[in-house]
Amino acid sequence: MKKLATIVLTSVLTMTAAAQQELEERAKAIADRAIEYLRTQQHDSGGWSVRDEGPNFPAVTGLVITGMLLDPDINAGDTDVAEGIGYILTFRQPDGGIYDRILASYNTAICTSALALARDELPEAEESVEPAVKFLRQLQWGADQTAQGALSDEAQPVARTHPFYGGVGYGSHSRPDNSNLNFWLQALQDAGVPGDDPAVQRALVFLERTQMNGATNSMPYAEGSTQGGFIYSVGPSGDEQDIGESKGPTIEETLSDGTTASRLRAYGSMTYAGFKSFAYAGLTRSDPRVIAARKWLAQNYTLDENPGVGTDGYYYYLMVFGRALNTWGEKTVNVQKEDMMLRRDWAKDLIDTLESLQQADGSFRVVDDRWMEDNPVLITAYSLIALQQAREHLETR
Repeated sequence: MKKLATIVLTSVLTMTAAAQQELEERAKAIADRAIEYLRTQQHDSGGWSVRDEGPNFPAVTGLVITGMLLDPDINAGDTDVAEGIGYILTFRQPDGGIYDRILASYNTAICTSALALARDELPEAEESVEPAVKFLRQLQWGADQTAQGALSDEAQPVARTHPFYGGVGYGSHSRPDNSNLNFWLQALQDAGVPGDDPAVQRALVFLERTQMNGATNSMPYAEGSTQGGFIYSVGPSGDEQDIGESKGPTIEETLSDGTTASRLRAYGSMTYAGFKSFAYAGLTRSDPRVIAARKWLAQNYTLDENPGVGTDGYYYYLMVFGRALNTWGEKTVNVQKEDMMLRRDWAKDLIDTLESLQQADGSFRVVDDRWMEDNPVLITAYSLIALQQAREHLETR
């Protein structure tokens, strides 16, 4: 096998203190403009993207609050933040969840992350976190699943051998998916649940089954695959449990035995989400699942699109990109270009990209309408969370 040459980008290793400060100042300016825009979009109720006709999605307010509270200059005493927290809490249900009739897991998970950031300063936020986590635990597919009534569509009791085991979903498709699992795991992490918790370790089973890596994934659709990235789910519905589901097109892949076959295509947002979740679950850099994921990241590094699906879910992708690389503490990432291995300063790349996308009013330019990304509040919240990850990373390196 030909050994890859390693080319080190000089700018990565020799950034001066002045250049670092200039980058930090640019990032702060982007964040300040985004936050100012979001303040102008807050509804009289305290929430964001409020729909008079309902049902509402308190998750959008949760994302906004999360982005604001990750800012070093803002705390839960901020008037707009406190009102946003108050709005979220109006959706607390007797079962501990935080939702308005639909999408119980999605809304509760994102709101739990926001409340966890405010818990030290707002007693009402602190009081809501533990019940929300208890509720979220009920929505994981597994032998101990206890959701009942209307929530039984969210998850059902299944054995470890079942393809859905360990996953979390919307409920509407009767199957779990990696996007909901990503937010669910983020909520547990933000709430202080340790990575060795049984619920987190169950999630690893589902994650492994959605990684296109035939060496560790025994699902038929991954047989022989060497991609290393992640797909969306193990199946598109409750009736199709083991055929896999990707939001991208299939690809002709060269398998581990040298033959070619059509395979589901791994894509960016789910791969970074899975990579981040591996860190939370305590996997090390030497774990074969982590090595396979890092290989995919090296081969598909870009901030021009959500690799594998184009502009679909682009801002969601930027958010999980920042969260994943900050969680792993990566100063630089390896990027494979033909027979060379380059190193990229991901935080600088992310800041540069977000700066180019920000509009004069502080919002971010719409590039696609799929998955609600024609909502300027939503994509600005995603962008702000992504940016705060890069800023936090700059402070620690």
